[in-house]
Amino acid sequence: MPLRIYNTLSREKETFEPIEAGKVRMYVCGPTVYDKAHVGHAMSALVFDIARRYLEYCGYDVRYVMNFTDVDDRIIDRANKIGADPYALAETYINEFKQNLQDLNIKPATVNPRATEEMDFIIEMVSRLLENDSAYTVDGDVYFRVQRIEDYGKLSGQKLANLNAGARIQVDKRKENPMDFAIWKAAKPGEPAWDSPWGKGRPGWHIECSAMNLHHLGEQIDIHGGGNDLIFPHHENEIAQTEALTGKTFARYWMHNGMLQLKGEKMSKSLGNLITIDEFLSKYPGDVMRLLVINAGYRSPLTFNEEVVEQTKNAYKRLLNVKRPALPNAPGLDEISIKQLNEQAQKSKTGFLAAMDDDFNTAAASGFIFDLVRAINQARSDGAATEQLEAAEEIFNELTDVLGLELKAQKQALSTADPFIDLLIELRSELRQQKNWALSDMLRDKLAQLGVTIEDSKDGTTWSWGM
Repeated sequence: MPLRIYNTLSREKETFEPIEAGKVRMYVCGPTVYDKAHVGHAMSALVFDIARRYLEYCGYDVRYVMNFTDVDDRIIDRANKIGADPYALAETYINEFKQNLQDLNIKPATVNPRATEEMDFIIEMVSRLLENDSAYTVDGDVYFRVQRIEDYGKLSGQKLANLNAGARIQVDKRKENPMDFAIWKAAKPGEPAWDSPWGKGRPGWHIECSAMNLHHLGEQIDIHGGGNDLIFPHHENEIAQTEALTGKTFARYWMHNGMLQLKGEKMSKSLGNLITIDEFLSKYPGDVMRLLVINAGYRSPLTFNEEVVEQTKNAYKRLLNVKRPALPNAPGLDEISIKQLNEQAQKSKTGFLAAMDDDFNTAAASGFIFDLVRAINQARSDGAATEQLEAAEEIFNELTDVLGLELKAQKQALSTADPFIDLLIELRSELRQQKNWALSDMLRDKLAQLGVTIEDSKDGTTWSWGM
């Protein structure tokens, strides 16, 4: 089954066919670095990390570009409020976000361009748009002519006539059309500015991504990604200005992830309901955040609350349990049982790949992984020997690696506690033999609170450090 991707532009799933065989040019809009990154940023970064990983698993050579918007009204406003240098402020949050990405096991981009380092390319693009009459200058500002594009609004499904009718009353009277947008802003006192042929100033937000795309990926790219809140006006305007310059289709496939919902509301700074990535990672491993995204599916809104996080943490612990060794002195399983285990492993892999080929359907793909988890855990409980589990565990590792799950058990730092845990497990086994279920269950629950996972089987009890 070929890979099919839902294309926002066509509003349907399309068979993926890259511009150049075996290679993928992929651009994802990164954050505007004026504050700490929140879990909504993590969601978007994880969505496209998983898509990239699967493309690479399928054999594609992926050139992956994610930008940093490091000159913007919000950065300038924040810097002025706290009396900071805007460049230093942006640099601080870029470094923090890079650490967040590393903590979430997100693969480094091929290139992380920054607007401030791409100014020559931005100015060149603005100049070329002025030369072909797609833009015009007014008092040092440069505006793009939206009427230059006959199908403006094709990504968002909005018609230019309707957009003009709904434009605010306070439209800049200097514009030829209310929907014309700034690709260069004249310098204002106290703001960062660069020299240009039409005067000192700085770029508009939309032109930055188009220029960085052209510089690092060329005139046409395979996949452009970002949150669905960027469809209009950002991505719409990227299409307009890039295609006005090149006369070619800008991006073949537009992928947009859904928004993160906190208690039924979109997570945003204006609502004051942000949870930073640092705050989340202080309580949970990065794999839990990744599993939240995996279980939701990338185009759907991601519900984020304590109940969902707790359910996801439990799912994570189930995945960790697969990493446990065979039971001590495991007698081994018969050939029929091992054959059934390996058949389930192959069935899970086939289902997993089919789900991922269906628009990166991670929610369905993870279901096949958990089918395999149940089979492996059952086989271990039934006494499978280490070598009998290896084939199934290898497929498990392969599939979880495609999704970027690390599955590293958080071992208790105080390793001297292990003998005491062993002693408590022996005591609990004796209580179970005496049918003192209340006391044995109390021990199990207390150990669980300390991060000890217990598994009982007909051949005895094993334990491991969990979360």
